[in-house]
Amino acid sequence: MSKVLYIKASPMKERSNSIAAADAFVEAYKRSHPKDQVKTIDLFSAKLPEFDFIAASGKYKIMRGKPHSPEEKQAWDKVVATIAEFKDADKYVLAVPMWNFSIPYRLKQYIDVIVQPGQTFAVDSAGNYKGLVTGKPVFVAYASGGDYPVGTPAEAFDLQKKYIQLILGYIGLTDIRSVVVAPTLAGGPETAEQKRNAAIEKAKQMAGEF
Repeated sequence: MSKVLYIKASPMKERSNSIAAADAFVEAYKRSHPKDQVKTIDLFSAKLPEFDFIAASGKYKIMRGKPHSPEEKQAWDKVVATIAEFKDADKYVLAVPMWNFSIPYRLKQYIDVIVQPGQTFAVDSAGNYKGLVTGKPVFVAYASGGDYPVGTPAEAFDLQKKYIQLILGYIGLTDIRSVVVAPTLAGGPETAEQKRNAAIEKAKQMAGEF
């Protein structure tokens, strides 16, 4: 039995194209993997730890074995608990819309919480970085208002997929599979519906081999 962590990074719920594709993937996955467990984190309703001065200060003091305050330990413990929840999963599903050519701020906050040395990545004595979350597949449903085809000038504006692939790879997640719903605005409503439906069908097909 595998544990799947489904991370929703859009506040738009049923209106979200990325969630529509990811939901379709998850439902198809459940049908083909009935014994597996799926846990969902809606980042726009979840109480994410604040990685503020107290948390950052506690992190460095605790990691270096220095005295720290109860408040610092409490803040860092919340970060570690969030990382443990993330690492406990065997597979990951993400619904990621494009905001200002990149990703929503709540997803960035979540990433800033879980990407920590000694937890999800390590650095050896030679200064080489190594991801610690390995051997786990990831499915990402992307959506964007515009279209940013590879090999065109528009590709330079796509910091959404580039960043997700980079940061997931950084912590060791290299088996990344995806569908894209685009454009959801630039081509008009008919094009958006066609792209959404196509992504949903592709997601359903991909779920059986995940």
